Amino acid sequence: MLHILKHTIEEGIKLLPFLFITYLIMEYIEHKMENKSKEAIKKSGKLGPIVGSILGIFPQCGFSVSATNLYAGRVITLGTLIAVYLSTSDEMLPIFISEAVSPVIIFKILGIKLLIGIIAGFLVDFGVVLINKRKNKKQEEMDKEIGHFCEEKHCHCDEKGIFKSALNHTLNILVYILIILFIINSLVHIIGEENIKHIFLNKPIIGPMISALIGLIPNCAASVIITNMYLENVISVSSLIAGLLTSAGVGLAVLFRTNKGLKKNLKIVLILYLIAVLSGIILESIGIVI
Repeated sequence: MLHILKHTIEEGIKLLPFLFITYLIMEYIEHKMENKSKEAIKKSGKLGPIVGSILGIFPQCGFSVSATNLYAGRVITLGTLIAVYLSTSDEMLPIFISEAVSPVIIFKILGIKLLIGIIAGFLVDFGVVLINKRKNKKQEEMDKEIGHFCEEKHCHCDEKGIFKSALNHTLNILVYILIILFIINSLVHIIGEENIKHIFLNKPIIGPMISALIGLIPNCAASVIITNMYLENVISVSSLIAGLLTSAGVGLAVLFRTNKGLKKNLKIVLILYLIAVLSGIILESIGIVI
């Protein structure tokens, strides 16, 4: 155990400077484009799924929260909200960068998530239109004040200045990474790497189902778990993408606070989960390699 703990801490220390630099850059980008992103998605109209998917792939912790509140006020469509959730990768990007993952691999994964977000968003909106026509219901448009839920979930969208915010977020995520790496390293030591891989890898259905389920955890930890499992060769790239498709950060937690109707919110989560699992299964079946 001491050897595992020492190995885990060494891995974490190596990541620390890269994580901080990455989050510092992300903080700068987020503070510069936060308001522009909100305005862009408000004005997106029928092109919402495209705009939402594109904005979602940018490293903005609070954007899924903003999109959730805009949907709760019926400012954006359900398809646009789903597109944002699907394209958002939460903590994947800084972890990948700190682990020196090839930019080609990163862009391919983001590109796949972007494409899935756009397609799924339009399909969801089309389905909503058909349902509303059958029920003869009209959506009432109303604006709603954006809530501030990120601080209590340790996200980096506060107003304390980019340096302090980046440092706080780096330390918070480092703790998650250390815990998850320790668990993974312990399991590898106790169960064996090949046995663990056998549970997840080469499982066209089980892998994406489990990863997508982990991704639904309304916390930064979800994407940290999934990304590290992929980097440790525990899950396949299709399972990684399935998990990242549902990793909408605290957006899902905010959904249940701001959007009325428990059943409606559960349906949204189910739609998100099914899209992620189906996407993972399709990617697995076509043998995608990144």
